[in-house]
Amino acid sequence: MQATLEAIIAQNRALTAQGRVATYIPELAMSDADAIGICLIDGEGKTYLAGDTDIRFTLQSVSKVFALMLALEDQGFDGVFDRIGMEPTGDAFNSIVKLETFSSLRPLNPMINAGAIATTALIKGNSVAERFERLYSYIKAIAGNERIRFNERVYKSEKATGDRNRAIGYFLRDVGAIDGDVEEVLDLYFRQCSIETDVVGLATLARRLALGPDAEPQLSPEVLRIARTFMYTCGMYNATGEFAVKVGIPAKSGVSGAIMATAPRQQMGIGVIAPALDEKGNSIAGVQVLADLSRRLHLSIF
Repeated sequence: MQATLEAIIAQNRALTAQGRVATYIPELAMSDADAIGICLIDGEGKTYLAGDTDIRFTLQSVSKVFALMLALEDQGFDGVFDRIGMEPTGDAFNSIVKLETFSSLRPLNPMINAGAIATTALIKGNSVAERFERLYSYIKAIAGNERIRFNERVYKSEKATGDRNRAIGYFLRDVGAIDGDVEEVLDLYFRQCSIETDVVGLATLARRLALGPDAEPQLSPEVLRIARTFMYTCGMYNATGEFAVKVGIPAKSGVSGAIMATAPRQQMGIGVIAPALDEKGNSIAGVQVLADLSRRLHLSIF
């Protein structure tokens, strides 16, 4: 396994030159575009590392998976999906086009920004601080306290430049998709995106999703099923269909260049970081690394 990972990283390192780091969040613009690393935790719990594995990065949209899971724990199926749809989208992750044209006026799914903001609004708590601490603790319980931190600089950078998300938030309240103080909801959303980890933490999160509901910490079977389904159908922005064909496992990407991928049949978790992105917001090298790995290890769920 170690040799396989090292070979895949080596053969895809040149792809980092084809992408660009995210610049609309100033702190992310400082990421190393040449970096590429992977962690794989296999079905026996053994950890393998290759490439640039000592760098830390924020979860960004990967956090949407865990916000959805906690919202489902808090509100139940109907409480979440009365406000948020379940359909994939062919539009960009931060698009506002479908908000007004989709017949129900609901965000299409919890993995795009509009749906994620609406999901975050459903997390219970008496204040932003309490709600964030619940989500932060939820993620730390899965990945381990030492792997999860909060990046204050990224949070402040996102909050200062998040005009499109702010526009989405106010539109959502106007159509009844969220209630209460929009700025508080957005503050919580910017905070969750700024949770930080490394590839080991990312792979640990992914492996927990690959395991059944009775592993520690225990998760609701229904919540686990829904989370993995949305990762498979909506997790890679508007390139999800192509990723499903080429890689064939549930995954969630973030504009930090992170990809969290889970292989349920092998009970395997994979974390990849390569900050150079394509025009859809996915890591170019990261996607190809997962495609090569899936082909070699026969990871596809079909």
